[in-house]
Amino acid sequence: QVQLVESGGDLVQPGGSLKLSCVASGSGFTTYYMAWYRQAPGKQRELVARLTRGRDTNYADSVKGRFTISTDNPKTTAYLQMNNLKPEDTAVYTCNAHIRILGEVAGTDYWGEGTLVTVSS
Repeated sequence: QVQLVESGGDLVQPGGSLKLSCVASGSGFTTYYMAWYRQAPGKQRELVARLTRGRDTNYADSVKGRFTISTDNPKTTAYLQMNNLKPEDTAVYTCNAHIRILGEVAGTDYWGEGTLVTVSS
């Protein structure tokens, strides 16, 4: 069984920075991509950033140039470096990964519980 656990959410002032982490725990699996989503109060969940196994990335237009997604070499940990944070970045940030357990035919989407980022003065 694989679990995703996020950390790093906090209260930060506008213009500040935060780095979120997402650890995929378990053994015997292959990660095809890792991604970060966010959901602000009263809004739908949106994709923030995704990094594929082939190192392709895509970002929401609203975070391009400010946020960077990365993973460690085994692709068991994903990071989201967030710079020049704005109040509109306030949301619960949730980690997502497409993982195939060894022995299974297809991969499955896994989700973390989320971590709260609040940008406010």
